[in-house]
Amino acid sequence: MRKQLAVLLAVLLLLSAIGPAVAGASTAPTTAVQESDAQCEYPLTMTDATGEEVTIESEPESVVTLYPGDAQLAYSIGAEDKVVGMPVSQYTDSLDAGDRTDITGDDGVTPVAEEIVALDPDVVLAANIALFNQDLLDTLEEAGITVVVLDTATSLDDVRENVRVTGQVTGECTNAKETIDWMNERLEIYESALENESEPLAYYDGGEDGDTHGTETFQHEVMTTAGLTNLAAEVGESGWMQMNSEVVVNEDPAWIVYPDSTDSPPTVESLQETTAVREDNIVAVDDNAMSQPGPNVVYAIETIIEQVHPEVHAEIEGDLEAADEEYDGNSTDDGSDDEQSSESPIPGFGVSAAVVALLAAVSFVARRR
Repeated sequence: MRKQLAVLLAVLLLLSAIGPAVAGASTAPTTAVQESDAQCEYPLTMTDATGEEVTIESEPESVVTLYPGDAQLAYSIGAEDKVVGMPVSQYTDSLDAGDRTDITGDDGVTPVAEEIVALDPDVVLAANIALFNQDLLDTLEEAGITVVVLDTATSLDDVRENVRVTGQVTGECTNAKETIDWMNERLEIYESALENESEPLAYYDGGEDGDTHGTETFQHEVMTTAGLTNLAAEVGESGWMQMNSEVVVNEDPAWIVYPDSTDSPPTVESLQETTAVREDNIVAVDDNAMSQPGPNVVYAIETIIEQVHPEVHAEIEGDLEAADEEYDGNSTDDGSDDEQSSESPIPGFGVSAAVVALLAAVSFVARRR
C-alpha cells in the first residue's frame, strides 16, 4: 500500500490541474480545451478534459468551484460574484468566502455531491482530479448539472490556458484576458532582466521522500524563468518524481528551493554537504503559488528572483509594481477579493491539501478494485 501511495503521489504531482492534480488510474482522456480566442458567446460548446463535448447554454449566473484551486482561478478573474459554492477551509482562507456554501466534507477538500446538487448551479468548474471521482461526476450529470473539467497544466502556457478557459466557463472572458496580459507582462519583465544572468543549479526539495520535478511540469518553467537550472531536469528527469538525496549531493546544487508549508527544506538533513546548505542559499516559496496552475505562479518566480538575483530584482521592482497597478486599474470588479499582491497572493491548493485529496482518491480506487 505504501508503494502504491508513493506512485499515486507522483502521478498526482505530475498532473497539476489542482496543483498537484490527478489524471486518474483509468484511461480517461485528458484532451485540452483549446480554442484560439476565448469568446463568451452562448450557447458555448467545448471539449473538456474528459474528452467529451460540454455545452453551456447561456452565460452562467451561478458557479460552483469544486476544489480550492478552482476557486482561486474564479476569484483571480473577478468571477467571485457568480460563485455560490466552493471549498471553505484553510485552503481558501485568503478568499472572501462570505456566505457561499461550503461544498466539501470535513477535510475541506473532498466535494460532497449532495451539497452541490442542492445549489443547482449553472456550471461546475472542476480541476482534473475530478476524473478520479467518477461517482461524483455521474451524480452531477444525472442531476442535469453541467461540469467542465480543466485539463492538466504542464507548462506556463497551460497555466494561461487554465485562466482563459475559466473566463469562458464563468462568462468573464475580458477579465481573463486582462489577467493573462498581466501575467505576460510580468513574465516578459523577468525574461528581459535575466537575459545575461548566470543560471545556478538548483534543487526543488518538495517532500520528505525526495519529491521534485523535472521537465514537462510548469514548476520546472517557474524555476528556469526565475533564472535557475533545474537539477532534476539536468539529470534527465521529467514530470514529478522522487530523487535520491545522494544524487542531489553528487550534483551539488548552489541553491535549494522548497515550499513554505514546512519550516525548512524537507530533506535538508541529508543535503548538508551541498553548496546550497553550506552557504545557506535556501529559498522558501509560497506553496500554493508554486503548486497551483493559476496566476500566482508569477509570484513564485518573483520570490526566487528576489533571493537568487537580488540586484536584478531591485532593478525591476518598479516595473513590476507598475504592471500590478495597471492590472488593478483595468479590473472590472471592485478588486476587494482578488487584489493581486506579492504580499498576499491568492491561495490555491497546496501540497498539504493535495495529500488529503490523494488519500480520498486512493480510497476511491480501492473501493473499485
